Amino acid sequence: MNWRSLEKLDRRWLFLAMALLVAGPLLWPVGLPIVVSSPVQRFHDAIAAVPDGSPVLVPCDFDPGSRPELIPMMKTVLRQLFDKKCRPIVTCLWPGGPALVDQTLESVADEYRARGVPLESGVDYLDLGYKSGNEAVMVLMGQGIARAFPRDLRGRETRSLPILRDVGDYSSIPLLVSISGGYPGTKEWVQQVNARFHLPMVSGCTAVSAPEYYPYLQSGQLRGLLGGMAGAAEYEKLRGEKGSATRGMDAQSLAHVFIALCIVLGNVVQWRRGTGGRS
Repeated sequence: MNWRSLEKLDRRWLFLAMALLVAGPLLWPVGLPIVVSSPVQRFHDAIAAVPDGSPVLVPCDFDPGSRPELIPMMKTVLRQLFDKKCRPIVTCLWPGGPALVDQTLESVADEYRARGVPLESGVDYLDLGYKSGNEAVMVLMGQGIARAFPRDLRGRETRSLPILRDVGDYSSIPLLVSISGGYPGTKEWVQQVNARFHLPMVSGCTAVSAPEYYPYLQSGQLRGLLGGMAGAAEYEKLRGEKGSATRGMDAQSLAHVFIALCIVLGNVVQWRRGTGGRS
């Protein structure tokens, strides 16, 4: 190998190669193998165990900065719930997130309407929107969902909505699915709701925050965990979907391999220079 040519390689070729490795799989998925981990299997099984038709609380606490990781898992969660005719009740405690969360909820509902399933907001699902207060809102919901959110995102009085007729507080809900980008998020739902009201929980979160939640998984306070795009891709595989997380993992994996290769070659070139072994 001509090591001297590597030393003089224009770095713009590296940028071009990286761009192709990222953009290519997003447009034409490679289909790299995905192995489903135990926390993801438990996440899927916990939702599958919810009785059909039940209300399920889905706090979506993130903003557009976490969109690539959390939107794919939120969509797959909603599809699994709608397939079971469960009624997702969505909230958001991040001021920058309600529009994105509602857009995602409606896009999944539109998928079902296009297939002839007449999902109706306020009857089959509900977006309660944003409320400030963080942990105080979580505790207040334990005294009544409608009390904490007198009106939903669209300004309707929540007490009059059919979806909440049999939903009072946390005791009416069999499972909480936290989609979390940070604070407030999964950690606070565990501390304020799971610990106080014993509401079973699962969590989908960003990759950087997942290690913080593994102790909750070990203690049983979380019944399942999706960590970042990898967790979302494993969840898509379990559900038989090939969504944006699966395509994203192709791009991410190839990019990581390319970066590792560049690091190895760079060190070899420097080692040969140091030993005077350049050809």
